[in-house]
Amino acid sequence: MSYGFAVKWRKTNKEKPAPLGKNYWRLWSAHATANLGDGVATIAYPWLASAVTRSPLLIALVAVAARLPWLVFTLPAGVITDRFDKRKIIVAMDITRGFLALLVAITVMSQAGNLPELNEVGSIKDLQTNWFLYLVLVVTALLFGCAEVLRDNSAQTLLPSVVEEKQLESANGKLWSVEFVMNAFAGPPLGSFLLGIAIFLPFYFDASTFFISAALIATLIPSMKKVESEPKKEKINFRAEIKEGFGWLWRHELLRPMAIILGILNGIGALTAAVFILFAQEVLQTSVLVFAILGTAGAVGGTLGGILGPKISAKLGSGPSLYLTLLSGPIVSLIIGISSSWQLFWLLTAISTVFAVLWNVITVSLRQSIIPTELLGRVNSVYRFFAWGSMPIGTLIGGAIVDLMELTGDRELALRTPYFIAAVLGLALFFFAAPKLTTEKIEKAREEGRR
Repeated sequence: MSYGFAVKWRKTNKEKPAPLGKNYWRLWSAHATANLGDGVATIAYPWLASAVTRSPLLIALVAVAARLPWLVFTLPAGVITDRFDKRKIIVAMDITRGFLALLVAITVMSQAGNLPELNEVGSIKDLQTNWFLYLVLVVTALLFGCAEVLRDNSAQTLLPSVVEEKQLESANGKLWSVEFVMNAFAGPPLGSFLLGIAIFLPFYFDASTFFISAALIATLIPSMKKVESEPKKEKINFRAEIKEGFGWLWRHELLRPMAIILGILNGIGALTAAVFILFAQEVLQTSVLVFAILGTAGAVGGTLGGILGPKISAKLGSGPSLYLTLLSGPIVSLIIGISSSWQLFWLLTAISTVFAVLWNVITVSLRQSIIPTELLGRVNSVYRFFAWGSMPIGTLIGGAIVDLMELTGDRELALRTPYFIAAVLGLALFFFAAPKLTTEKIEKAREEGRR
């Protein structure tokens, strides 16, 4: 999400921000390229999955496979991040993801004749599951997830070695802004266009973006500035090092509840994401093009969030700003659950993304600035273990809920039910979390981190 940045204005003069440097802009270019591919993938993979099977549970299992590494691999990934060259890890994982995308592209091209017309899949009720292609999707989703965990954790802990601490909010804001533009604005329409030409074409494009990103990150290797601590050379004791990172976060009075709350929030969101492609096709009646347009809502919301987030935080304070994010979730879920308009869905998604960005404006740069450099990879991975590890669980539960509700004979009600459950759980989370995320506690943690 886009964190944005704030420039301090004085009455007599304004301070000119220091340039971010060529290394940062290479990192930014790699981030933009990879996210363009991700934006194409957000259209191609769900639509492909819905053409392979119409089972809510089977579709949810593909998403579970993609998110499962955040639960089982995040903690070891944190140790690896702290121990080895982060830049080389990113390059290796991008190359790995490029070859995985190539595998999917080749497989889809070989099976294209066995797949239905993409704009007709929403009306097909008795589609037989293509088990060969389905298994390829599940296995590659799992491997993609493992590479993504290691890559993303390394990328987030790399930034403090690229820019100065006072530039973190500005640097993060630009990274997340371009992520929204590429991932949610440029990528989805491009993915729709490529799907219209050939079903396998988006996957070849996705593979090429990973290879380009790897090449750009590789150019950082000879020219990066030194970080505060060099990777350790002695034998890795994974258990001890995970324990050290886990212990640091668990003792922190703010980051511990913040990670748990974010985990619950993401788990609730995963209930509805589990079979969203079926909801979009059968309830919102979207075509491939309209589905791509829905994806642009995140870009609009992310851009507005990047602009308004710091201003809202400065005006209301950190605590009330986080409350807005928590309260917006159940309201949006309830309205989506009772509506059938894709236009309204687009608007609500844009609004919810503004608040998601507001959350990141406050929390991500905070973590980067208060966690000790030598522990950043491990503590960040523990934080993500709680924050993202709930997503495969929520996804699996969401798919199972739809499958069980289908036994009533009303598939549309079954597809709406996760939104109603998310609304109730989100409201309960708001009352649980609000007392734990006050402005006073956030500013105290920030001040202690500077000591």
